[in-house]
Amino acid sequence: MGGGPHSWEELVTAALLGTDRRPAVGSPGELLDAAATQTLRRRAGLVPAVAAERPSAAPPDERPELPDAARRRLALLLADRSAPAHAGGRRGSAPDLGELLPQWLALANERGLRAPAALLPTLLDAARARTDVRPQALAFAGPRGVWLAGLNPEWRFALRGGSGSALLPDPKDTASVQLLWDEGLFAERVALLGAVRADDPDAARALLATSWATERAEDRLLFLDSLRAGLSTGDEPFLEQALADRSRNVRATAAELLSALPASALAGRMAERAASCVSLDRTGDEAVISVEAPHECDAAMQRDGVVPRPPTGRGERSWWLGQLVESAPLGTWPRRLGGRTVAAIVALPVADDWGDELHAAWCRAAVRQRDPEWARALLGAPAAPPGEGAGTASLAERAKLLSVLAEPERADWVARFISAHGLSEAFQLLGVCVVPWAGSLGRAVVDALEIARDAGSYPWSFSGVMGLAERCLDPAEAGRLEGLTATPPEGEGASPGAGGYWAEAFQRLVATLRLRETMHTELTP
Repeated sequence: MGGGPHSWEELVTAALLGTDRRPAVGSPGELLDAAATQTLRRRAGLVPAVAAERPSAAPPDERPELPDAARRRLALLLADRSAPAHAGGRRGSAPDLGELLPQWLALANERGLRAPAALLPTLLDAARARTDVRPQALAFAGPRGVWLAGLNPEWRFALRGGSGSALLPDPKDTASVQLLWDEGLFAERVALLGAVRADDPDAARALLATSWATERAEDRLLFLDSLRAGLSTGDEPFLEQALADRSRNVRATAAELLSALPASALAGRMAERAASCVSLDRTGDEAVISVEAPHECDAAMQRDGVVPRPPTGRGERSWWLGQLVESAPLGTWPRRLGGRTVAAIVALPVADDWGDELHAAWCRAAVRQRDPEWARALLGAPAAPPGEGAGTASLAERAKLLSVLAEPERADWVARFISAHGLSEAFQLLGVCVVPWAGSLGRAVVDALEIARDAGSYPWSFSGVMGLAERCLDPAEAGRLEGLTATPPEGEGASPGAGGYWAEAFQRLVATLRLRETMHTELTP
């Protein structure tokens, strides 16, 4: 080859342009020989890198191992996570394994089982890709998952939000608690505050006070929000101080928490303001609630959390009224409105079209104060047509009010709502019911789906409810559904092809319920 040895750059150029345009490097064969020689020289001339420090050993995880069948099931669920069955539109009759992964993780965590070491990388990848499974996945990964995440920058999220209780010190170990509070990651500090608060609320507030003045506003807000769990009158002095915080969001959260304590001084101030705006008018033939909304939002109201500027489209006075009423103790109203029962108060007419505003504020107060009596009255009768009779017609408000009721009562109310009105408006309400759905609720959902199928309705109109049923129905309902898996005859007026879609949807529902039952069995040691 003419011209002697060539540089690596010359060889690359000749390979890109062709040896006919760079004849100095010789024939194509000579070019390849020269490239091989240069490659060997380059490798031989490399200086070995300094060996990195060996990672510390993974921490122990004392939880019991997964049963073999459950470990194999987890591998299948993780492998399927990127290819849901409905990715192409039509979902088919096979269960969607990706939708079952959150439920599998929840079951494994309930049983206190340990994640298999070989599946930790795949589990962390799943947590990185899906925020809906992240909390459960990180709890299942445990201390070894956090250790492994420290070795891969792509899993850094686990260091921010993956500190489980296994890594926290004993709440009574004051020195270790203070060290982690001073030096820990934010997620570790939040978890630590919760653990100390569960053990000793006074110690938790004292810990928070040690650094409160130097915390960032967004961190102060999240720390304050963590006080919702176990909120008590002992928190009032700290929350009163937070009313003067330099952050508006912190002030608003402190005011909200204080208003959830009916005996707090702030709740008393709000009760006095709200009572001055709402009264009973007996001048006509029947008692009517009269409303006189505030004419100004003074400095004292603003200090107690009333936001002066309303959102676009809201009037100032109605905005201020709503905030006063939702922050006042609900015990204010029977005394203020003639000693009536809660149900009677909700049924009273409200003058000058203030009824929706007043009832919406009462709904927010009932949710904030977790008052089931007010929640029942504001929900109204489940069989009553929405908008008629006492109670709120808003599905969003009803869903929040249902969360206040005990689980059996909640399920019974939604079951009766579905029996009366069908499924078209029930999706939001079903979302607040505890899984698996109680027997009466499950039967009401299955009956309503069967009625919709027999009526020839479009099955895709019920795809949201069907998806919820796959995750939430009691697996024991599978037997009742077997008869619905066959393709029904198409009646007159039915949507073309609807019968086949319905059969496919019920086949998938039955298969999913049976798989969920199998998962339960596999996770039982």
